Amino acid sequence: QLLQLIDNGAANESIRQAAAVFFKNTVKAAWDESKDLEDRKGVVISPQDRNTIKTNLVELMCTVPPRIQSQISEAISIIAAIDYPDNWNGLLPALIAKFGSPDLNVVNGVLMTADSIFKGFRHVQRSDDLYRIIIFSLDRIQEPLLVLFSQVDQAVDSSPGDAAQFKLRMESLRLITSIYFSLVYQDLPAYFEDHMKEWMTGFSKYLQYKNPILVDNDEEDEPGPIDKLQAAIIDVLKLFAERDEEPFQVYLPDFTKIVWNLLTSLTKFNKHDQLVVISTKYLNVLVGRAFYRHLFEDESTLRQIVSHIVIPNLMVRESDEENFEDNPQEFIMTELEGSDNESRRRCSRELLGAMCRQFEAQTTAICSDHIKQMIAEFAADPNNKWIAKDTAISLFLGITIKKESSYGVSELNQGVNLMEFFSLQILPELQDNNPAQRPMVKATALNFVCIFRNQFTKEQLITLMPLLIAHLGSSFVVVHSLAANTIEQIERLKDSSSGTMQEKITRQDIEPFLQNLFTALFHIVDNTDLNENEYVMKCIMRTLDKIGDGVVPVKDIVFEKLSAALERVCKNPRTPGFNHNLFESIAILVKSVCSSDPSKVTEMEQMLFPPFQHILQMDILEFTPYVFQILAQLLEFRPEGTGIGEAYSSLFPPLLTASLWEKTGNVPGLTRLIQAYLKRAAADLVAAGHLTPMLGIFQKLNASKATESSAFDLLSSIIQYVPQDVMQQYLLTVFQIIMTTMQNRRKSNLYPIRTAQFLALFNGLYGGQTFVNVLNQISPGVYMTLLGQVWLPKLQGASSSKVLAKTQVIGLTRFLCDFPKLLEDDNGKQVSAQVILGIVTVLASPTFTKEAKDLPEETPMVYDATFSQLRYAVKIPDDPFSNVNDPVEFFLTSLGTLNTSHPGLLSPIIQQGLSSDPKLATSFQTMCQAKGVNLL
Repeated sequence: QLLQLIDNGAANESIRQAAAVFFKNTVKAAWDESKDLEDRKGVVISPQDRNTIKTNLVELMCTVPPRIQSQISEAISIIAAIDYPDNWNGLLPALIAKFGSPDLNVVNGVLMTADSIFKGFRHVQRSDDLYRIIIFSLDRIQEPLLVLFSQVDQAVDSSPGDAAQFKLRMESLRLITSIYFSLVYQDLPAYFEDHMKEWMTGFSKYLQYKNPILVDNDEEDEPGPIDKLQAAIIDVLKLFAERDEEPFQVYLPDFTKIVWNLLTSLTKFNKHDQLVVISTKYLNVLVGRAFYRHLFEDESTLRQIVSHIVIPNLMVRESDEENFEDNPQEFIMTELEGSDNESRRRCSRELLGAMCRQFEAQTTAICSDHIKQMIAEFAADPNNKWIAKDTAISLFLGITIKKESSYGVSELNQGVNLMEFFSLQILPELQDNNPAQRPMVKATALNFVCIFRNQFTKEQLITLMPLLIAHLGSSFVVVHSLAANTIEQIERLKDSSSGTMQEKITRQDIEPFLQNLFTALFHIVDNTDLNENEYVMKCIMRTLDKIGDGVVPVKDIVFEKLSAALERVCKNPRTPGFNHNLFESIAILVKSVCSSDPSKVTEMEQMLFPPFQHILQMDILEFTPYVFQILAQLLEFRPEGTGIGEAYSSLFPPLLTASLWEKTGNVPGLTRLIQAYLKRAAADLVAAGHLTPMLGIFQKLNASKATESSAFDLLSSIIQYVPQDVMQQYLLTVFQIIMTTMQNRRKSNLYPIRTAQFLALFNGLYGGQTFVNVLNQISPGVYMTLLGQVWLPKLQGASSSKVLAKTQVIGLTRFLCDFPKLLEDDNGKQVSAQVILGIVTVLASPTFTKEAKDLPEETPMVYDATFSQLRYAVKIPDDPFSNVNDPVEFFLTSLGTLNTSHPGLLSPIIQQGLSSDPKLATSFQTMCQAKGVNLL
């Protein structure tokens, strides 16, 4: 019925469009039968419906209007990603059959669909299955595609000057070229190699093709149909050049000249940016490879590349100046290191880098001459020739940088004097007291310092700090953003000169600048005329982290500023990066103040509760997950014995409201907050009757794959902190829920791992006998199944941190030693041997022996639309077995006790368990010797 509505030409087109979107979304959610029903949103598409859809979908796509056609095309691509070719081998013939349609919209529709399907051949690991599908596709499409390419080419030559038809044919050629790119992406097929001449002749023709009726001289931003086709063709040339494809070599010199001429003929308008970027990348591939060295080794060729291609595309354009003032965020994203945005300037600098790899001395000399000329041009007229200086700096960057890392440049061109250039050209710009003068050059100078921050000494960076802070006062958003970014990047610099990674800039180095730095940063934040600036807030966050408890004397004013910013963004949470760093800053403030003096927790609560209550009352979805995390952080910092206070007590009942848990983004933060309550006041929560609702929340979270992780987090805290005598009546139900879910999620890898982590915690706290007693109520002996099929097989995955590894050791040890009946039959002895093998494996693993300082110091700070972990409010690591100082001793002592009560039984079991791994057997003996225990 849905397809009939979409196909009904008499129906309103908007209704048909809505139906097409709904159909596409349903297919996207529910077509893949390997997904759990929950992930398919409960939708089941019957085999009959599937066959009907696949039989009619291509024909439907060819008969509906273009807007609807694009939705149907996407639906075909979604189905094809799952069913093609094994369960939809008629798809490709159905698409190819439409190649002969007289309607170019139909032809382009099926080409667009085929293009979307074959893009799956790109950027994936080679495999036998991938090649099987590619060969299946090639056998059917390679010849018709070439025929269609020739037909469209002939139609271009013979058609009258109809602009609309020409545009459609250019789009056909672009889609054919894109399909060709996908089909040759992994390897050059024999058919394409045999017909290389036809394809390359056509590509050559259209790289040189001109047609005035397809060019809109008034359009400056959007690429035209010829531009798009040429960019697609150069993608193919670049691929062949990267692979040194032998059949392509005979064509390569001519194509290089054609691309060169095309590149030098393109305008500076934005519409040609894509074509300039891909053409420059093509030359980059050739110049940077020794295989093609002969094409460029003549010095005159290198000079032409620099003067005719690199320098023109490094120069600031009128559109760049407009972006600098009107779209500062977009401008910054194309300039900042590490950005995914590609620009003419960045690709030109990369081309210079490739030239330096093959011809370093010549390229350095050529560019140095141009740099001198441009600096001289600037010096003669600084106010009007600033673009010359900006270009000179970009040229210098291109020839100087050889390697970069996350901390800046790691290797330099030794033929360049970095510090001399900095002193003569960059430092004067930073020292200039007129912020309105040459702002784009100042931005480039700031970025220069950021890029080369690793090359400056600590003393130089400290000397530069006042100049960088001064540029925070610029009225130009790009300038003060880059100043903030540079300061932040300098603050996170590491120094390994002493043999260990240490902070290059310490708290003591920053403290003299704090007042001016915070004043300047918060002046930007306070300016309501400006959009929220994530670089500035990130700099505030990094500075707060750097000074630690040094913020305590000024915490009130810092909080006042952060609170004012929070109040503003609550009205319109539009900048996720700014918001995330704002809450990170608040979390750092809490951590710094409360860590140094726990008595300050109450004061911090009084500051934060009003704005947080506002966020919760207004239900600001973007912020509630952050609020839950910081409330949990505050609660964890409360001194022992002080209770949770009236405010927290009154807040708790609303946290159990079902609607709050319906929003997936709330769940991790809410869970974290409930865990903090349990840690501080489990007995009070039980007395108030909240245990049953909390277990109900566990059951709800456990029912969904998306929230099962939080379900186990919550359950673990309940098991850890609620008195055991209270929990006894609920244990059977808890294990029944887990066992049922295990049955329903047989394909899941994570659920068994989480179960194994919980089983270790439970056994460690409650003992092996209680575990067996509860499981036997479900089904006698089922504990053996759980142990052999879930716990032990997932032991490695369940021991991913030192605390988790320790929990596994204690949990398995208590299971083994608290339940000696296991040793009474052969099956039990075999399982016991596997348990011992598992425990020794964990004890000998790098995870267990690794010290905390060896763990990653900083995880990337990320945020998304639902839940974002605050790095600075992360849950304080909680060791449920802090009373066990030495897990090895605990294990061996427990085994010793078991050995004493069951003499002669344990030694052969240990030998049986460790016989398969001599290294582990040696590790076990070493442990025994170190503890003075003899068990063998």
